[in-house]
Amino acid sequence: MKKFTKMHGLGNDYVYMDAIHQKIDNESELARFVSNRHFGIGSDGLILICKSKIADFKMRMFNQDGSEAEMCGNGIRCVGKFVYDKGLIDKTTVTIETLAGVKTLNLNIKDKKVETVRVDMGEPILEPEKIPVISKENPVKELKLKALDKEFIFTCVSMGNPHAITVVNNTDNFDIEKYGKLIEESKVFPNKTNVEFVQIVDKEHIKMRVWERGAGETLACGTGACATLVACNLNGLTNKKSYVELLRWYVTNRME
Repeated sequence: MKKFTKMHGLGNDYVYMDAIHQKIDNESELARFVSNRHFGIGSDGLILICKSKIADFKMRMFNQDGSEAEMCGNGIRCVGKFVYDKGLIDKTTVTIETLAGVKTLNLNIKDKKVETVRVDMGEPILEPEKIPVISKENPVKELKLKALDKEFIFTCVSMGNPHAITVVNNTDNFDIEKYGKLIEESKVFPNKTNVEFVQIVDKEHIKMRVWERGAGETLACGTGACATLVACNLNGLTNKKSYVELLRWYVTNRME
């Protein structure tokens, strides 16, 4: 019997397991099982908290389909709450090793519990070979892809994991199920990609829906929100301080 905790960040929900004090085997298979919303626990994926030689902890994140991802912004915030609230650490500045590098978390404590977590997401990556995306542009701002009856223009950004961002007229009635997977699996993305469909409300307000690689549509994506702000700023669509609305959740992002 394995112990787990179900947590969410902005509706982006994962099953969390302490892999330091219990042995976890067959991680990909386990991720597929626990993520199933009909026969498992139900989640966007599985996150393991592990030992690290270079940071306080290591985070391993698996999507619903069992694939391992480099980074998860909402997930890593929950890891910060997990390790503090469960007494695995007593510091309010915590380092977490990920496949996208070591990330630093600042924990805001209230009544001896973590109330909020701030993450240094690091600098965005714009070089096409590092995202990765097959393109001669650098940065990639006008990647044209056709999916069924529509042609999209994408800006590509990596926040340690790949993102393709495109502007649509209205996110509320956009058929994300129809186009999301086709774009995710396009041959121009060697490692597949997360896909953000965004609506520019005004210079300080962006609405975003996300199709996550290996999971489908999710309620939120922290790395996706950051990548979206970078893409919109690169294209002169928003101010340096903007709000990203994620299915009625709001994330404040700053471009310093």
